[in-house]
Amino acid sequence: MEPHEVLRTRLAGQQLRDPRAAAAEDALKNLLAVQAQEFPYARWSLAQRTTGAAAADVEQAVADGRILRTHILRPTWHFVHRADLPWLRALSAPRLHRANGGTYRKTGIDDAAASRSAGVLAEAVSGGVHLTREQLAASLQGAGFPAKGLALAYLIMHAEISGVLVSGAPVRRPGGALRQTYAAFDERVAGATPAAVPSREESLAALTLRYFGSRGPATVRDCADWSGLTMTDVRRGLALAGESAPGAIVSASFDGAEFYLRPPEAEEAQGRGGESAPAGAWDGQPQIDLIQCYDEYIMGYSVSRHYFGGSAPAYPFGDNPMHVVLLDGVLAGSWRHSLVRRGSAAQRCVLDIRLSRPLGRELENALDLAVARYGDFLGMPAVRIPAGT
Repeated sequence: MEPHEVLRTRLAGQQLRDPRAAAAEDALKNLLAVQAQEFPYARWSLAQRTTGAAAADVEQAVADGRILRTHILRPTWHFVHRADLPWLRALSAPRLHRANGGTYRKTGIDDAAASRSAGVLAEAVSGGVHLTREQLAASLQGAGFPAKGLALAYLIMHAEISGVLVSGAPVRRPGGALRQTYAAFDERVAGATPAAVPSREESLAALTLRYFGSRGPATVRDCADWSGLTMTDVRRGLALAGESAPGAIVSASFDGAEFYLRPPEAEEAQGRGGESAPAGAWDGQPQIDLIQCYDEYIMGYSVSRHYFGGSAPAYPFGDNPMHVVLLDGVLAGSWRHSLVRRGSAAQRCVLDIRLSRPLGRELENALDLAVARYGDFLGMPAVRIPAGT
């Protein structure tokens, strides 16, 4: 495959091209899990893969519990569909606890403390109660835990990984920003949990099918780094997937490495729920995408991330924007947004977009479309800061 073919296949598989998903939870089901430590921008990662979901639609899916936000796979925040969380948690929990072992010891979270704190937290959120981190801290402190700082964060994370807590309905701060709450794991996944969590072998097969089906072409190492599994586990998952779904994932060798992906004919046959074009279709018109720096188009890869033409996520100096502008899947600049007159009838979004090179008229039009789509997502006018100001 040529580099542009790698990018085009990834854009299509991740539904950054038509056919897109009907709703945010459908996009999430395709991707399996989406890194979500920056909640406002993670909403956008899901919405831009749909036919027109707005920020409020994603927020409602989170509030309803169709989409859950929790620590899974690697010890960082992810969006996960509630139907997938039980088996993903069972698959990744042992490795997550091992990865956190040093911090558990540093903060005094031994087996006894973890068990007792889990009981306190479970009681605090029982019966449909959704609590903020500060409210959980008060419950723990009332039970004698010095629940502050790192110790508090890891007591809560331990409870998430152990299937005690999961995200509740977000609440808004006085200024309008959303705050995470926590609820009882079993209550939030009620009705979505299968009769029995699949075996580890079945889960490995499911993870590799979903990962390479949405992010391919990708390598075994890409999948291992994304999932937190070992490369041995990923290879085992591929072998099991080959037995349970023959031909669903194929291999291709190029650039001196072995890549795995969904075959093109499977992409077109599946259609991913869209209606406007076959998967991977390209009409020849340039397209600009404004993606967040933790988007799965970036974070879904490690050793083969370079195909998009740069390094990200980047942590800029001063007021430089950190999110990513793509031109036909290739890094073309950076961006950030700010909200002006927030909460008023005249509120608008101002985008600071800095490009690596000047654009011609056709590409300026493509950028204007990307800005307008972001404004539609936020439900307010979006404008660019003029270049050079």
